[in-house]
Amino acid sequence: MVINMAKEQEEKKERISLIAAYGFNSEGLPVEVKIYRRPNDFVPAYEVTIPGIAEGTKLMLETKLKGELVTEVKLDISEILDPKKFEEVKAKFLAAANRILQRNFPSLTEDKKNVLAVYLLQKTLGLGEMEALLADEQLEEVVVNNAQEPVWIYHKKFGWCKTNLKLKNESVVYDYASMIARKVGRQINVLTPTLDAHLPSGDRVNATLFPISAFGNTITIRKFSRNPWTMTSFIKSKTVSTDVAALIWLCIQNELSLLVTGGTGSGKTSFLNAMAGLVPANQRIVSIEDTRELTLPSFLHWVPTVVREANPEGKGEVTMLDLMVNALRQRPDRIIVGEIRRQREAEVMFEAMHTGHSVYATLHADNAEQTISRLTNPPINIPHEMLDALAGIVVTFRHRRFNIRRVLEFAEMTKKGEPNVLYRWDVKSDKTKGVGKMSTLADTLSLYAGMSPKEIDQDVSEKTEVLEWMVKKGYSEVDEVGRIVAHYYLNAEDVIDAAKKNKDWEFKV
Repeated sequence: MVINMAKEQEEKKERISLIAAYGFNSEGLPVEVKIYRRPNDFVPAYEVTIPGIAEGTKLMLETKLKGELVTEVKLDISEILDPKKFEEVKAKFLAAANRILQRNFPSLTEDKKNVLAVYLLQKTLGLGEMEALLADEQLEEVVVNNAQEPVWIYHKKFGWCKTNLKLKNESVVYDYASMIARKVGRQINVLTPTLDAHLPSGDRVNATLFPISAFGNTITIRKFSRNPWTMTSFIKSKTVSTDVAALIWLCIQNELSLLVTGGTGSGKTSFLNAMAGLVPANQRIVSIEDTRELTLPSFLHWVPTVVREANPEGKGEVTMLDLMVNALRQRPDRIIVGEIRRQREAEVMFEAMHTGHSVYATLHADNAEQTISRLTNPPINIPHEMLDALAGIVVTFRHRRFNIRRVLEFAEMTKKGEPNVLYRWDVKSDKTKGVGKMSTLADTLSLYAGMSPKEIDQDVSEKTEVLEWMVKKGYSEVDEVGRIVAHYYLNAEDVIDAAKKNKDWEFKV
């Protein structure tokens, strides 16, 4: 009987398979991650550990030293709540944490003391052990459904996973949500049981309180990408084909307006970000967002603007419409809009297109046909006649079963305001195929750029070669791609020659 039980345990252990392991730093704190598949569990297990900190040490830090730290650091409440002073406040807490650790553990090495100081800081000013999850670049979402369940995460490669972290009780979930709210001048309580806010890092936060969320208090954190997607990284991941990317680049170069559409989580904003990196460096860009998500090359002439919600008294609100109207007075060459949701916003956007501004925006719609339906029916309800100002529609798609994202369609807009799909992704072959002949787009490029159909094909072919070269060379950082694109606009022959000869690009700051 004992032998059988031991054998059964051994077999069960063998069925638990390690599918990934990696490490990273969270503000200097070493973090290790292991991802397992376990029998009878439908999602992978994401196990995060902080090596070198024993459970007894953690207990002492949280129960005794955390209180000492709060007492020792003398700060005004306005300093703690001011996002601009966040780094300064952290530095004060870190210095105080080191002093306290020196008093309590005088024999500690400097490295060990620094690790414990960061851990103590995260427990005092941050979201505790959840800070490690926020530092993992492989994660898109960090989710607390309630205090009874483990914290969930959405991994870029493995999808939804359960972690080995669990918050102590519902009060801790509420404390974290309340702390986030205070930092942005908001509050979450029984009277206002929902919260939309963002962390100083740019991560977007949604929180709800029981009984609005029936199983307990919730926190959902959508992580702000520290290494934003570029067109080359999308090509490398097979999200977009090089010929579609080259055609989009040609449209942007010639100041044609484009709309990026797709379902929730399909990568609309990420693709918009990649497109923005193709704008010439000598043009002024004004972006309008609900929450700061875009990251453009550092040398671009860019004015990012963000909406502001009303304060608890209902005053001080700045809407997306306010920002769009204001943007037109800033002499922009390009306007980037996070997402179009309402009629008046869409009207101002199309009016901007008709008055000669290049506009790039996102919209919720599953394909090109549905995009037109959404634009021309309530609540947006734009007249069909206005749609011809739009040059093309890029449709992004997230295949949840395969956990992949693809550009599903690229469509040009006809003069009648109807989509003509030029490229469509084929799910069976996982390739993007040409399905339509370019007409209106070719006429527009002929009229405004003087390009014949042969010249359009040649230009797309050259851009395709440049993009493939950048992918081959591993140029995927925002500034790397941006600098090559900017140089292309100044001297295309230099870039094309480097691509043909497969030369390394010399980046000059």
